[in-house]
Amino acid sequence: MFRTAFAMVFAGTAAFASEDIADKYPQSELYDKPVQVIPGVYSAIGATAPPTYENAGHNNNLSFIVTGDGVVVINGGASVRLAAALHEEIKAVTDQPVKLVINENGQGHAMLGNAYWTDLGVDVLAHADAIHEMVERGDFILQGMQRYNKDKAEGTRAVPANLSFDDRYVIEMGGLTIEALHLGPAHDPGDVQVWIPSKGIVIAGDIAFHERMPPIFPETDTSAWIETFEGPFAGLGATYVIPGHGHPTNMAMVTMGTVDYLHDLREKIGAHIDAGGDLAGAYYVDQDRWKHLDTFEELATKNAGRVFEQMEWE
Repeated sequence: MFRTAFAMVFAGTAAFASEDIADKYPQSELYDKPVQVIPGVYSAIGATAPPTYENAGHNNNLSFIVTGDGVVVINGGASVRLAAALHEEIKAVTDQPVKLVINENGQGHAMLGNAYWTDLGVDVLAHADAIHEMVERGDFILQGMQRYNKDKAEGTRAVPANLSFDDRYVIEMGGLTIEALHLGPAHDPGDVQVWIPSKGIVIAGDIAFHERMPPIFPETDTSAWIETFEGPFAGLGATYVIPGHGHPTNMAMVTMGTVDYLHDLREKIGAHIDAGGDLAGAYYVDQDRWKHLDTFEELATKNAGRVFEQMEWE
């Protein structure tokens, strides 16, 4: 049954990943109902559009792992209301308590729901660099969410994770070994990958994209991102991948949607620089190969400009 469910999710990727699709689960704050990807591992797949009032900020994947002795949640959610909605879905699956929440980075949709979980006495784990982001920018991130989420932001406050790690944090729970990993620089400071070796599945976070265009931030080192992806991340040998955004898939798909895109953009920008091109011209390098990706219109030119600003000093 689980293979059929996974195949249905995977087969629907191209058809259903769109910014124009309305909320898929209107009776809940969640954008869509969690699906069981493989036995014991569930994910509520968020919208591939930017965060809006309509999707309640659920534009990333909120996942959870049911072990033999408790539940591990990946991502706090964009608000306490969203975290509570996810908890209701967890309760419908199991009566086991949530024992740990892992923030995959320091972005709002990963950590603003932390307050809900900490109020229940649940520990929250994040990489040290992500916690630094939460502490330094938490109020700013919260204000951004309040602007688009309006009344849905009520009760949310910025609460950093209380457990920190640098490279690897091992959770032994209910006969299952779960590894929280920081494999190296990638999309965002403190990116975390959650790896379950016995199941061959990685909850990859924002190191891996395939349905929406990878956003490149001013602080993103695209060369290091490629190195981390092609080295230790690919070295995990995962069979199943739950990316930070978009449907569960496999390594071939996220390789194409992530490092193939980054290589292509860097090659185009490199040729533009070699030809004496400037920043204004960099915005218009040819990225038509990637027009099928959601958020292309919002991100393609920004990404090109940021890669130019990085590469002109490399």
